[in-house]
Amino acid sequence: MLFLILLIGVLLVVIATTKFKLHPFLSLILGTFFVGIASGMPLMKIVENVNTGFGGLMGGIGLVIVFGTIIGTILEKSGAALRMAEVVLRVVGPKRPQLAMSMIGYIVSIPVFCDSGFVILSSLRKALAKRAKVAVASMSVALATGLYATHTLVPPTPGPIAAAGNIGANGFLGTIIIIGLIVAIPATIAGYLWAVKVADKIEVEDDGEELNYDEIVSSFGKMPSTFLSFLPIVLPIVLIGIGSVVTYQGAKGNIANFFLFLGSPLVALLAGVIAAFFLLPKYNEETMTKWVGEALLDAAPILLITGAGGAFGGVIKNTGIADIIQSWSLGDIFSGALFLLIPFLIAAALKTAQGSSTAALVITSSLIAPMLPGLGIEGAVPLALVVMAIGAGAMTVSHVNDSFYWVVTEFTGMKVTDAYKAQTMATLLQGVVTIVFTMILWVILV
Repeated sequence: MLFLILLIGVLLVVIATTKFKLHPFLSLILGTFFVGIASGMPLMKIVENVNTGFGGLMGGIGLVIVFGTIIGTILEKSGAALRMAEVVLRVVGPKRPQLAMSMIGYIVSIPVFCDSGFVILSSLRKALAKRAKVAVASMSVALATGLYATHTLVPPTPGPIAAAGNIGANGFLGTIIIIGLIVAIPATIAGYLWAVKVADKIEVEDDGEELNYDEIVSSFGKMPSTFLSFLPIVLPIVLIGIGSVVTYQGAKGNIANFFLFLGSPLVALLAGVIAAFFLLPKYNEETMTKWVGEALLDAAPILLITGAGGAFGGVIKNTGIADIIQSWSLGDIFSGALFLLIPFLIAAALKTAQGSSTAALVITSSLIAPMLPGLGIEGAVPLALVVMAIGAGAMTVSHVNDSFYWVVTEFTGMKVTDAYKAQTMATLLQGVVTIVFTMILWVILV
């Protein structure tokens, strides 16, 4: 009966979000109270679990999400994202434009939301397509799938951070970043191959438009240096990585504690924010207040959805369903890497049904968290691979109920049927490749 109640609760969230267009935050809160009441939980206990679940998750990752969003906004508005794109173009060369766009998307979407990243780089994408004489749709899918890969797999993007927090892995963000960067490579390659082999045959109106690459780049004015552009992304990753190494080595003493302090996600992302301030064209109210204010507005709905997911998970854990799951011999049924199919399929169903990758990551991680202790899944690498499995599902698939699908479609000028063939099928391939690669890593590393 508890599982039936839980299933109905999830369906309520999906239906409220898709059918009635209710905001995911309220959908999750209503689903949370339904599960609590229907399971027979004392009413005041429901309130307690909602508050504890929401506050506990926000206490762990709330500021990390805010800092990540501020970094992304400054990179976007200062032109640093475009500078990074130019560097990749110089390294890869104009003869492999789709590969360049895939790599640009892979890098830019680590701190910048994939929707924003596509909009920022849209004119550059079109100009490069003209310069290299390749189809605009092919360049669009290469960029979109590169953005999509790291968006669903690599912190400090909010979705993977929220998933890590829900399953108790927020202390292993360094490992999750490293494994996420690795797992995102085959996902990006899959999108690139689809762009070259399939999307290249799709024609759009922009294919006949004449654009000058150099004029597009110069229209953005003076851009920051390469070093300063990459610093807000690289610095937090390096600091978190150093903290992870110190943790694994079990080092003691003041120096070790100092590096553990710097390597904590909160401090590392704050260092990234400070590094991002060097990108500001000038220090005035426009940049110091308004840009940061816009970032906070962007972060607000993500924080609320993530916190609501934590509340959902908090109620689920206290319904008794965790004890039931732990009493099962799930290890005999879903041994080893096969278990990863469970979070993948749940996240894929949620993503396909309601469109939001972040919501799919949050809800799925809340649902599977009670299963993990009973299966003995703990520690940095196993939990990181669980986050990857959820992320693989959260990218399967992007279609008409996903805002990113419409950003790609509208900015490219593709017909809906062509976008399904190019973008939706590309994300399906990415999801399948990602879960297969994650399962292979499980066999090797766990």
